[in-house]
Amino acid sequence: MAVFAPKAYEKNGTVNPVGTATGPFEITKITGDTAATLNRFDGYWDGLAQAPGIDVQFIADGTALANALRTGQVDIAQAIPVSQIASLDKDTVHETDTARDTSLYLNTRSGPFTDPGLRAAARAAIGTPVIARQVYEGYAEPAKDLFGPALPWTAGKRVAPTGRAEATKPDGRTVTIATYATRPELPEVAQVLQQDLEKAGFKVKLVVRSDSQVESDMLAGKYDAAVTSRNMMLDTGDPVSVLASDFTCHGTYNLSQLCDGNVDRLVAAAQAQSDTGRRQDAAMKAEAAILGTDAVIPLVHVQAVLGIAKSVQGALFSWDERQYVGTGTRR
Repeated sequence: MAVFAPKAYEKNGTVNPVGTATGPFEITKITGDTAATLNRFDGYWDGLAQAPGIDVQFIADGTALANALRTGQVDIAQAIPVSQIASLDKDTVHETDTARDTSLYLNTRSGPFTDPGLRAAARAAIGTPVIARQVYEGYAEPAKDLFGPALPWTAGKRVAPTGRAEATKPDGRTVTIATYATRPELPEVAQVLQQDLEKAGFKVKLVVRSDSQVESDMLAGKYDAAVTSRNMMLDTGDPVSVLASDFTCHGTYNLSQLCDGNVDRLVAAAQAQSDTGRRQDAAMKAEAAILGTDAVIPLVHVQAVLGIAKSVQGALFSWDERQYVGTGTRR
């Protein structure tokens, strides 16, 4: 999380991070949402950074991102699409486990998937190994749960999903699946899901739009299902906060429109735990209840593919996809 000085918060309600954030580097310039300049912050408490600064670019197109790394325009490229990996020098490609999942969220408030039996039928129809192998080309592993191998503490605390309904026949019911193209693998995932669900007896329509266009409609429940990529520990590093935002009645990022009294009760119980171990145990119980509703079908746990020029030393590999340059990173 970024921590800003009080002067970052302007009277008109906007937040200006230039010169106001802590860290080994200080933001000195921002160009809209496309670029930023950071200089070394000599007053950082944990030692002087070896790099004098960082120039950051946001490159949405995956091919352009890979080209920028290959031609030396950038030294570190985050989130290289798997389709571009083969075009890069293998010594510049590095993968690491993350807490990011690609999942199918089913609309439990309106449309066909208000029926738990149809949600169960969708879950049974989907082949996650095919998605991991073909779409992600092995840079992901099939998911059975929300929190993947990047969080080793989950292995001994896992609780089997509870309360799942029996699958019912789709009988040609039409469902609309929406996704966005910002992450280029997602439209391909949606196409695989379309094939799986149609084999099971659904009729499937796909909607692919930019994330800025489609996300608000997803949150408003305008589609029957949504394919998204979500880092399950992104905002706070706390699994309970993600469960609360994504799967409770008043959650702020509830793509499934889920409102289940048992889930809310278990999430609230987890929120009440301050001891780390007990909080993790409670989070796993809440996760099991969420998966038991089939409101979300985890598809794959995604690896981050980071492109790093061979001249760079000391780059960081973070499971939360938030830190790549530290005090020891240099050329």
